[in-house]
Amino acid sequence: ELEASKEEQGAPPGAGVDIPPETMVDGDPDDDPLGITEINVTTFEELRLDPAMVQAATDAWKAFIVAATSREAAGEAIYAALFEGAPSLQALFTTPRALQAIRFMNGLNSFLYALDDPPALKVLVETLGFGHLNLDVTIPRVVIFRDAILDLLQVELAHMLTDQGLAGWTCLLNYIGGAIIYIKAHYAERLRILSESWAVASNKNGTEANIKSMDSGSIERRRHKGEGNASNGMFRSLKAKFSSGQGNGNGNGNANASSGKREGNGNGDNQKVQSMAQDVPTSFNEMFVFNAAVMGFGQSLWMSEVLACFDNIVTNVANSGRLQEECDVLVLRIAKVAGGKVSLPEYKSCMLATLRSLLPKDWTTNHEVAWSWLWENVERIVSSTMGKPPAWEAALGKFLGSLDEAQMFDLRKEIYAKFFIEAPAGQDYFKQSNTYLHLIATKIMDMTIDLYRNPVKMVDDISALGLRHVGYAIPTELFGPFVSACIEVAQSVTKDELAIDAFRWSLGLIAKSLVRTILEGSTIVMKAINANSRKQMHKAISCAPRGVRSQWMLTVQVGTQSISPLEWSVESGGLEAASAIIKDLLTIRADRDRYYYGVDELFTRHPDIIQKLTNHAPGLLPELFDGLIWRSRTTSGGLRRVNYYIKHLVVDPKGEFALTLEWVAGSKDPKVVCHPVLVLVADLVWSRIACRSFLFRKAWMIFMLLLFIVSQSVMEQVNHSNDAEHQRFLIFGFRAFIYIFSMGSLIYTHVGGTVRDYWNKETVKLWRFIPVPEYLTNWQEMASLVLTLNLLVMLASEPILHCWSSPAPEGQEKRLFDEECPEYESFRAFPYAVFSMMCMFLYYILLVDLAVMNTRVSAFVLVCGRMLSEVSLFLIAIFTTVLMFSCALGCLHDNLTHFQGVHQGALSLFRMFMRMYSFADYEALDQRPLVLILVFIFLLASLLFFLNMLIAQLSRSYDAVYGDMVGYARLKRINIIVETMPTVAHRRWAEFVSGLKFDHRLEFNEGDVGLPGGVQLVEPASANPTTFDMIRRFGGSTSPTIQWPAELSTNTEDTNGFERIEKLIQKVLSRIKKSTGRRDGKTGSQQSGSDLGGDDLSGSMGSTGSDMGN
Repeated sequence: ELEASKEEQGAPPGAGVDIPPETMVDGDPDDDPLGITEINVTTFEELRLDPAMVQAATDAWKAFIVAATSREAAGEAIYAALFEGAPSLQALFTTPRALQAIRFMNGLNSFLYALDDPPALKVLVETLGFGHLNLDVTIPRVVIFRDAILDLLQVELAHMLTDQGLAGWTCLLNYIGGAIIYIKAHYAERLRILSESWAVASNKNGTEANIKSMDSGSIERRRHKGEGNASNGMFRSLKAKFSSGQGNGNGNGNANASSGKREGNGNGDNQKVQSMAQDVPTSFNEMFVFNAAVMGFGQSLWMSEVLACFDNIVTNVANSGRLQEECDVLVLRIAKVAGGKVSLPEYKSCMLATLRSLLPKDWTTNHEVAWSWLWENVERIVSSTMGKPPAWEAALGKFLGSLDEAQMFDLRKEIYAKFFIEAPAGQDYFKQSNTYLHLIATKIMDMTIDLYRNPVKMVDDISALGLRHVGYAIPTELFGPFVSACIEVAQSVTKDELAIDAFRWSLGLIAKSLVRTILEGSTIVMKAINANSRKQMHKAISCAPRGVRSQWMLTVQVGTQSISPLEWSVESGGLEAASAIIKDLLTIRADRDRYYYGVDELFTRHPDIIQKLTNHAPGLLPELFDGLIWRSRTTSGGLRRVNYYIKHLVVDPKGEFALTLEWVAGSKDPKVVCHPVLVLVADLVWSRIACRSFLFRKAWMIFMLLLFIVSQSVMEQVNHSNDAEHQRFLIFGFRAFIYIFSMGSLIYTHVGGTVRDYWNKETVKLWRFIPVPEYLTNWQEMASLVLTLNLLVMLASEPILHCWSSPAPEGQEKRLFDEECPEYESFRAFPYAVFSMMCMFLYYILLVDLAVMNTRVSAFVLVCGRMLSEVSLFLIAIFTTVLMFSCALGCLHDNLTHFQGVHQGALSLFRMFMRMYSFADYEALDQRPLVLILVFIFLLASLLFFLNMLIAQLSRSYDAVYGDMVGYARLKRINIIVETMPTVAHRRWAEFVSGLKFDHRLEFNEGDVGLPGGVQLVEPASANPTTFDMIRRFGGSTSPTIQWPAELSTNTEDTNGFERIEKLIQKVLSRIKKSTGRRDGKTGSQQSGSDLGGDDLSGSMGSTGSDMGN
């Protein structure tokens, strides 16, 4: 492939890394006696030129800058020459134009001014070559680059570019290109050593088996959670852990540390010895901190920042862009903790000591050279910007702080104006209003300064922002023009070069991070989601190895941030893609070794997936629940095995009661709750654990109702004379118990709820003015409050208390707890008796929840409740009609007793409606024809019209509710389960979960032990006929790293078949139309023949095609 690419680029076979030194690119060696055009890729020595040649090249460079009017313009000219003059190199230009231009400018400028210092020039070129390890740099490409620069200089400078100056530039560019090729060729072995030794030192080889079953995202996540997350707190804690073993701090290492412990412990026992052995550091981070403490670097907090970034630095050593990005972030992190001078060689010495300790058998001279080379290059990259961030932060903060609102508005407006000119395609992606676009620009400005102030947080935020842009399908090509537009606008606003440099550097780092995140996160699964195509999704996930197939659909990891393709598809409205993901995750596949079922991965990644679907895509809930059911294709004794994998619907990741039922109840969808999976979950929880707690909670109310019935209804009717002493004592005892315990507990509950809601400001407005505690929005709580108020009125008007101090009637003895006294006789009827009656109703109403014990009874109660609205409308109509006719009859001034006054007339009309009006009274109306006519009209309106209207409304409402009344009943039960479960003891819950045996594997068929996490039931064979195996089984290799064989889906085949038929019909129609058009120019007989057959055929085929399309 390398040879072919060279031939395509015009290079001779063999030209590249291994060409001999005498190979000439531009011609014969005899034509180049000085070797100016020679590109040496076999050695990398210092470049020493004649001083006159160096001076001529430097003068030419200065003249070029003067001719370009500014350094930025010179950089733009170089960029344009390379980008437009070398189309084959355009694919390598991934950095925004403004940043790349200034990099070309700064890089060439540093090389030119180092021409008279060969060692310094070699270091600069070596650093450049180290940064281009990931690029395929070849001799033909070097020639293209060199010639583009030389042509630009010749065009711009003309006669000012002397022969010596041209020769100097040619030698420099050849030297740089050959060095880049040489460095990549000879440092490959170092890269291998670094990779292998770091895998051992960071303990990654211990998880090699797990790596094969994980995608790159999960590996990256583990790195950040483990070795890559060193922080100051960890640095201090590990240092304290090992500092006790330093002895006298003489730096003798582990031996002295261990001996110091032995001296301190004296004759310690074996447990202490084992504890010491356990404290020996085994990972790179722990060993590094230990060595840092021993070597006297324990107070260098900046080392913890290097340690936090070191894993990313080592693993990305061959990726120049990522390495530069990590080093830039490292500079920012060091600037936030370093209080004085930072000596980077100190880290190198500690690093090498740590690696020697962790690799005692594998460590060689090559390892020493490779790791020293790595750190020296990192040190050079870091040193280029070390110490600058504090000054940049101050200058940029001053610049942004000096802009008022009007200036910021103009700046944001100008940014978008320039951006849309440079990249017109960007207008298709910025679809929001101008105010939102200004908000985006403001956040970008804030991000540039926040990157200096809080680099750790901003790196995570930038990664999260980049992942969101993956979902938005934003092309990365737009970031370059946008960054360039921002920099150009900033340069037009201020002349502070330091602020411009700070703004350019931070914005460039943000853009690089975003582009990298988008490129790493733009998987084929995300592209299928952006297209919202089920077909593309199937193709995308079919490429995944079977061991990580579910991870492809659930996680896209970049750095410490991740995005879920499933979650994004649901929230963005890509329901076709989401449906395909859910169906694929919940499809059981099997080979000879194991079963693959994504339910555990799904609920581990998204414990709240039910809530997300309920809020954003309720139509996908049945599809998800269907995937939790396995039914056997075979039957036995008229019964079929069914496995319900409901573990994650019952138990959350913490082992507590899952919120599944609460989320489903919040949807208030009576059809979803009737799904077999939810029916099973609700019935299991209700029958085995919630029902008992619910009855125990209601037992107190039932007991109070019985006491109330006995004291107010039963014993009051046993002996009206109230002579029995034991009766009076019992009545007093029952009432006292009700007032103390029932009313007391109700008062405590409502006072506490009211104070809590007012304290937390959880109130609702009554009539838009009066704040009412939010808990009273529950009708049961409101009924309970009314019951409390009624009991208070009963207590205030209690006859026993009022008769306590009343004297006994003459001739009778004073009786204890007597409730009959003459002076209080009138108060017994009201208010005491009336409020007692109301309390009786309220006690019964509060026990209406007991209907959930039976689903049919609960459904009937709910239907009755839904019918009350229709009955209330009927009563309002009757009341209005009665009032209208009674007022009208009162205007006749007849001397009829039953219609004298509105109240009398209303009572008489109501009696007529209830058929309680006697015939004698109707006969009295014969003498009043007008009254009789009005009464007749009233009876027609009320009995014939309104009553039949009520019957019709009730019938229609019942028909509408009947289909869902069982669902509403189950919703009611689920609500009660949700309210009851917090009161269940933890011991009972643990027993319930263990009884379900979710850890036991369930059999699919006899002898076929399957998957855990469910319960197995049997159902009638005719309930859900199943004619195919719900498990997709495959032969062949069982390696988790290979893909599943191609699956043949019946639905997909049918869909594709219909699409093919539709396309075929469309082709036939187009051909018929073309043939009909050609026939239009023929003779009349031919025309009539064409009309006779063509139109009819076209019409019939058109209708057929339309039907097929529909």
